[in-house]
Amino acid sequence: MSRSILESLEMSTGMKCDSHEGCSLHLRVRASFMLQEDLRGLEVCTMNPDTQEVQCQGMRVSPASRRLHVGQQLQVHFDCFKVSVAQRLYLTLRTVPHFCGVQLDRQYHVEAGKLTFQVNRSRKAILVQVPDIPRSPDYYVRLCLRRLICEDMGPPVRVTANGSRTVSLPYSQELPCLCLEGWSSTPDAVRIQTCPFKDDTEALWDAVYYHPESQALSWEPTCPVSGRVSLCWRAGPRTPCNDLEGSERPVQGKVRYPLVDTQPQLCLKFSAHGGVGVRCPFAQRRFPAWKMTVQQAPSRDLLRATFFSSYPARFQVRLCRPRTAVLPDCSRPLEVTPLPAASGDPSLEHAAAFVDIPRDEACAPGICIQVGRPLPLVDLGFLISRQGKTPSLKLYGCSAASPGSPGAGLRSESAG
Repeated sequence: MSRSILESLEMSTGMKCDSHEGCSLHLRVRASFMLQEDLRGLEVCTMNPDTQEVQCQGMRVSPASRRLHVGQQLQVHFDCFKVSVAQRLYLTLRTVPHFCGVQLDRQYHVEAGKLTFQVNRSRKAILVQVPDIPRSPDYYVRLCLRRLICEDMGPPVRVTANGSRTVSLPYSQELPCLCLEGWSSTPDAVRIQTCPFKDDTEALWDAVYYHPESQALSWEPTCPVSGRVSLCWRAGPRTPCNDLEGSERPVQGKVRYPLVDTQPQLCLKFSAHGGVGVRCPFAQRRFPAWKMTVQQAPSRDLLRATFFSSYPARFQVRLCRPRTAVLPDCSRPLEVTPLPAASGDPSLEHAAAFVDIPRDEACAPGICIQVGRPLPLVDLGFLISRQGKTPSLKLYGCSAASPGSPGAGLRSESAG
């Protein structure tokens, strides 16, 4: 017998309700076939791959109907297969009697259903509409953070069959891993999940923290993300943020940079979860940092750079000629002086640490004083320029006046 006599096999799900047992999902199966003289009937079987449970239903064609409709296309409906939400099934349609190779095989996935919701961003609440099914059991909804599992953001709300079907769930942040979860109160019910903010990544970039005691800068996203993060240097509000060489890190949970100076231009650049963002944590807020002053040393031929810090620190001073305006890049250091750990009160007359710099070298045209901590990753420090590229650190007194003359006194201060 030709396998073409089995023409189609179609499936759909529907709700079947009983006054005693309530409502449950059932699978409807419709088969089309060409009636042949030797065909006595059809059999359709479903198999659950998780439990290996098999259900079969059959139909018989009476001899009278066979004689009457032989050679015609017929349809048969099966609707007695009880299924559950999100269940996977394998279906097989065979002839009776069974002829080798004459069968149709299909796979079917029972719909998991959908939660209807609206987001009220002004009230920071999600309004959830639970499906209203006659004689259905109670229903639970909750907010959770989807990580390895979906972690509770609060107790689940129970929706009773005779109560309001609308639930308001408050939230604090619009996170891509913040999800709605709903499930029936029946045992082992399948849970339905949907994430209203799955494409919103802005809140992830805000999880930047500075730890003054360890001087560490960290990014601690609430949601699990994959991507890259790096330090970058932004010279101005509307300028590109240039990556700092050697600072790129893969995102594996938290990303931590040790020993970071609180420079306003120092930023973090993110490329994760399908989005790109830049955050400059030191641009507008004041953080505990170190302070430096430059003024005349007791010797007329020297300038004194004095350092104050609320935490132990080491500093280096270089005299150099910058090659670019974006990043301080000293091509020929004239002097490198390491300083021991220092801490002190800037209001005190005597400082804990200082270094004296030759005045004629520091005040030469185009020379800048670069100060920073000798970090393994970033040594940007301060750039002090006679041209005023950093106005708050401009040296006053580097002029044609001879050292010690009335116009030659100088003092410069800045805090980092």
